[in-house]
Amino acid sequence: MAKRDYYDVLGINKSANSDEIKSAYRKLAVKYHPDKNPGDKKAEEKFKEASEAYGILSDKSKKENYDNFGHAAFENGGGQRGGFGGFTGADFSDIFEDFFGEFGGRGSSRGRSSNNRGSDLRYDLSITLEEAYKGKKQDIKFSTSERCDTCKGDGSKPGYSADRCSYCGGNGKIRSSQGFFTVQQTCPQCNGNGEEINNPCNDCNGRGKRQASKRISVTIPKGVDDGTRIRLAGKGEAGSRGGTSGDLYLFINVQSHDLFKRSDENLFFEFPISIADAALGTTIEIPTIDGGKAKIKIPDGTQNGKQFRLKGKGMPFMRRGDHGDLYVQVKTEVPIYLNKKQKELLEQFRKIENEKSNPSIKKFFQKAKSFWKN
Repeated sequence: MAKRDYYDVLGINKSANSDEIKSAYRKLAVKYHPDKNPGDKKAEEKFKEASEAYGILSDKSKKENYDNFGHAAFENGGGQRGGFGGFTGADFSDIFEDFFGEFGGRGSSRGRSSNNRGSDLRYDLSITLEEAYKGKKQDIKFSTSERCDTCKGDGSKPGYSADRCSYCGGNGKIRSSQGFFTVQQTCPQCNGNGEEINNPCNDCNGRGKRQASKRISVTIPKGVDDGTRIRLAGKGEAGSRGGTSGDLYLFINVQSHDLFKRSDENLFFEFPISIADAALGTTIEIPTIDGGKAKIKIPDGTQNGKQFRLKGKGMPFMRRGDHGDLYVQVKTEVPIYLNKKQKELLEQFRKIENEKSNPSIKKFFQKAKSFWKN
C-alpha cells in the first residue's frame, strides 16, 4: 500500500513551521501511543506513521528532500535510521522528554550538574592592525565571580554540610501524574541539586562563590581578524556550590588603519605619483605592515589605477607560516597649481604631442566620430 503524504499524516500544510509540526505530532502521539491503547494494532500503526512523518519533517535537510522528491528521497534506506520511522532510541526519548518531561517516569541525571555551571562571559578587545600582524600578549581585567575560599565552594559554613532536600528527597526531580503519563521535572526548591543549605556560609550566603575583580594574561595569535572570537575555557564565572566554571569569550575588534585596507589576509593601499613619474617611470619606496620598506619600479607609461603585487607582504594566516600579499595601486595626481614656467612647458608638450602618445584617446575619438557619422 502506498505511503500517505507526511503532511496529511500530521494534518498540516507545507508552510507549517517547526513549532506547528511538533504540536501536531504531540497531539497524535498522545492519542495513539501503544501504552495508552494496549492491544490496538490500528492505534499502534497510526503512532508509527506519525512518528515516521515527524522524523522527516522535523529535520530541516530531510524535509527539504521530501518536499523536492517525496517518499522517493528515502527509498532503499536513504535518510532512515531505524526505530520508529527513522528515530534512534535516544531521539525517540528526547522527543517525549521535550513534550512531557521525563517520559515514562524514567530518571535522568542530565542537567543536574549543568544547573550549577557558571555563566559565560564576554570581553571586547580592541587592537591595532600592527598588533594583529605581530600577535601580542595582554593583561585584561574584568569583574566576575570566583569560588568562595571560606566554604571552598560548598555553600555551607565551615564544619557544616548540605542536607538532603526535604521536597524531593534528594533526587533533584519531582514526579507528577498527568493522565496516563508521569511527568518528571526539576525540583523547584533545590533547583535540581538534591540538597539544601540550612547553614549558609556568611561570606557568600550559601552560593559558594562571590564577586571579585580578576586579571589574566591572554595571547592574541598572529593574523587575527576583526570579529574573531577566542574561547578561554573555564575562565568565566565560577559555578555555584562546586559547579564547573563558565568560559570567557574574547571578541576581537581590529581598528581601521590610516594606510592599509585589509581583505582576509591581503592588504591594499593607494600610492600617489606625479604625471611626470607615471609618464617617464620611476622607483618608489613604500611602507610595509611589519614596519619596514619595499621598493617598486614604476615603468614608463604607467596608467592611473595600475596595481602592483608584493607577494608575502600581507597579513599572516592564523596557525600557518605563510602570509597574504600586499597590493599597491598607483594613483596619478594632476597638479592643481601651476607656475608660469610649468604652463609654458606643458603648452610646448601639447604642441609636439602626437596621437601615438595617447592610444586610448585616439581610440575614443574614433568611436565618437563613428557615432556622430551614424
